[in-house]
Amino acid sequence: MQTILGANGQIGEELARELKRNFTSSIRIVSRDAKKVNDTDEVFSADLSIREKAIEAVKGSEIAYFTLGLPISSDLWEKQFPLILRNVIDACKINHTKLVFFDNTYMYPQDDRVLTEETAFAPVGRKGRVRRKMAEMVLKEIASGELEAVICRAPEFYGPDKTQSITNTLIFNNIKEGKKLKVPLSANKKRSLIWTPDASRAAALIGNTPDAFGQTWHLPVDKSHPTYKEFIRIASGIYSRDLKYAVVPKLIFKIGSFFNKSVKELLELLPRYEHDNIFDDSKFRKKFPDFEVTTYKQGISIIKNEQLSGNKIIK
Repeated sequence: MQTILGANGQIGEELARELKRNFTSSIRIVSRDAKKVNDTDEVFSADLSIREKAIEAVKGSEIAYFTLGLPISSDLWEKQFPLILRNVIDACKINHTKLVFFDNTYMYPQDDRVLTEETAFAPVGRKGRVRRKMAEMVLKEIASGELEAVICRAPEFYGPDKTQSITNTLIFNNIKEGKKLKVPLSANKKRSLIWTPDASRAAALIGNTPDAFGQTWHLPVDKSHPTYKEFIRIASGIYSRDLKYAVVPKLIFKIGSFFNKSVKELLELLPRYEHDNIFDDSKFRKKFPDFEVTTYKQGISIIKNEQLSGNKIIK
């Protein structure tokens, strides 16, 4: 049995499909309102902030994947994320279950250094500090030898269907709605974006590779690291039209933060858009040389086809 905790978001759903496709049909889907992804899935609805529910959710599992997300609220993150992760860690230890912790890059410094698995944590803002605390919790358990765990870390998403990210919101949602595209702070800084199905496929692969545990892995990205200007140029070719965009300066975000809580929550993430933000996945590529990374052209084409058809595209 392999269990996905927080299974009805984009990463969790893609992970369930990949596990079924290549590893196992014995999958448990866990979320507050759990729904099957594959016909053979077992579902378990649970609030993982309750310790007993977390223990029950993981019971009988060989591997548990922590892909749980929360709304972008610093208050909520500080109250809920460490508590939920503590419960999941304890549940895994009690049930002798291996943990695959799906992580982001919020705890990293937001400057122009290339990010590797060895980059020291230097979070900017409350959400970054929460993610540092969570990563350190897992690393401490790994070091103690009391939990067999692995960290899978991904940069900003772009992707189909339910994918939530700044890029999806400001680029692809605006393409779909026929609006001018928006770019935060600069169109000329290089960026690493990960295709969400690739992130899920890579996490499944790591979870089912025993000697990958006890480490942190950067998940694979298209190595071209385009600027937003170049990314939009690629999209313009695929959509067969000149996609216009506007760069939104920091001052506009600061003004918007007084009137919009969501914009206020984004402020601490903005520094990474002022600099090149390159994510080094060479460790993963060396370990898994046959893994096929989706190119930006391929990914954007899938999003376009999904928008045109109005249907989910499963890759």
